[in-house]
Amino acid sequence: MQKGELQLAIGCASEQGRRADNQDFAGCYLGSPRERISHGMIAALADGVGGAKAGRMAAELCARSLIDGFYSQPETIGVAMAAQNILAPYNRWLHSMGKTPEMAHAATTFTSFILKGRKAHALHVGDSRAWHFRGGNLVQLTHDHCLPHPDQQHILFRAIGIEERLRLDHHDIALMEHDRLLLTSDGVHGALTDKQISKYLASRGAAQNDAEKLVEAAIEAGSQDNCSAIIIDIIALPNVNHDSIAGDIAKLPILPPPNEGESVDGFLLEKMLSDGRYTRLFRATDNQNGQEIVLKFPKPALLSEHGARISFAREILVASHVNSPFVGGAIMLDPHRQSRLYGAQPFYDGMTLEERLKRPISLENSLDIAIKLTRAVAALHRLDIIHRDIKPENVILTQDGGLKLIDLGVARLPKMEEFIGNEIPGTPTYLAPEMYAGNAGDAATDQFALGVTLWQLFVGREPFGKKEAFSRPQFVKPEPASRYRPDVPAWLDAALMQSIAISPKDRFDDIVDLLRALEGGAAVARIRLEPVPLIERNPILLWQILCLMLFIALICSLILR
Repeated sequence: MQKGELQLAIGCASEQGRRADNQDFAGCYLGSPRERISHGMIAALADGVGGAKAGRMAAELCARSLIDGFYSQPETIGVAMAAQNILAPYNRWLHSMGKTPEMAHAATTFTSFILKGRKAHALHVGDSRAWHFRGGNLVQLTHDHCLPHPDQQHILFRAIGIEERLRLDHHDIALMEHDRLLLTSDGVHGALTDKQISKYLASRGAAQNDAEKLVEAAIEAGSQDNCSAIIIDIIALPNVNHDSIAGDIAKLPILPPPNEGESVDGFLLEKMLSDGRYTRLFRATDNQNGQEIVLKFPKPALLSEHGARISFAREILVASHVNSPFVGGAIMLDPHRQSRLYGAQPFYDGMTLEERLKRPISLENSLDIAIKLTRAVAALHRLDIIHRDIKPENVILTQDGGLKLIDLGVARLPKMEEFIGNEIPGTPTYLAPEMYAGNAGDAATDQFALGVTLWQLFVGREPFGKKEAFSRPQFVKPEPASRYRPDVPAWLDAALMQSIAISPKDRFDDIVDLLRALEGGAAVARIRLEPVPLIERNPILLWQILCLMLFIALICSLILR
């Protein structure tokens, strides 16, 4: 499979056990690259009803019917409807054939995972089971369709072929890397407890090896039925696409932001990190795993519902597409866990550049920060992503010496719907002159905002002063940075001035040119800071000193004689 696709490892085991024959059927179909993108991949387990004629035939035909017909269904109708379209006719056929002597009472359970994009769809009827294992927790996704009385729990009231009309259960889950999915026939989960099954999944061996061990354990535990299991390991997820993100976000209500000390969906909001105009940020602890993260909540009174939804979708999209150590990430939450709109991000232990600017920074450290920040912007621009709100407040300097450019909710992405009216983003002090004339943000305006930020980094002040919201400021070419900080070298003076040029055509052609200027100048600066040997600085002086020392040694030797 190619990079950017859903990548799986699958193990499949099926044994007849103590039965005379094996009426289970377990199979997987990964499809062609095009099929994987359009429809997904299928893992299916069917258990022919014991005692009925042609139970194995019913099970195998059911799984094969889905695999053979699923990829001819329109991808626009959704996974559940596509499966229903295939299995409903098969169910009617099997129901009618079950009335014949040759296939009397033929029926089969059916449980399947269809994995498409970043979701797994569980389709189910009967008493085979689908499971989800994440972070040491095992969750049964399906409900057995058996009679509730203890003495009748082996009797199915729903399965393929039992009823004339098919009633297929459907559950979907948002996938995460390192998830394990499991399908079992009742021969396995009837002999093993949930705790025992969880133990085998937690061993994290190869999927095929663990599937075989699970089946063997069920037989050794005394299972009297056929035993089958399919294990699916999620190795890598595809990049997030806008439609899937927007669909999940559209379902979430927008509520007033919470306060410190409250809990939201199992996250304890321990400390408010910022309370901005449109959002409120908290450092939070996930009670499920103890992980520290950052949660961002919209303020519906100031940000429109439309603006809030596309803002949160942007952050997730950008974080999933940009692979840079200098750009902040996002955490995909399980949609079934979220009860309201908010975003989750990793917690970076450190301080913002805005906070760090309250104390002097050496020229050498300022250059290091400037290069890392420019690399972050370059990583975004390589993918045609415009940040549109670069400023010291949105730069985190981590404890380990790293840097993260954050707050990507107002970024401009190719082919993605734009904000409306007065919600065009940016902070007045960092807005390029052309943005006051209607430019919604491009690579040149990002360069200008970066230049203003770098100016503050090296000089400690804004080149054009602070700007107020809702005003149309005048831009006058500022004095060079060296006027305020004499140790700023000429090459850096020139780079800073060019990055904040009032006219876009006078700035660097792109951010990479600014990066080259900073890296090239920094290399020269580092050479100057390191001690240079005298033989390189002044070889003639070195030889004169050596000759003088030899002459003195010669005189001393003659006197001593």
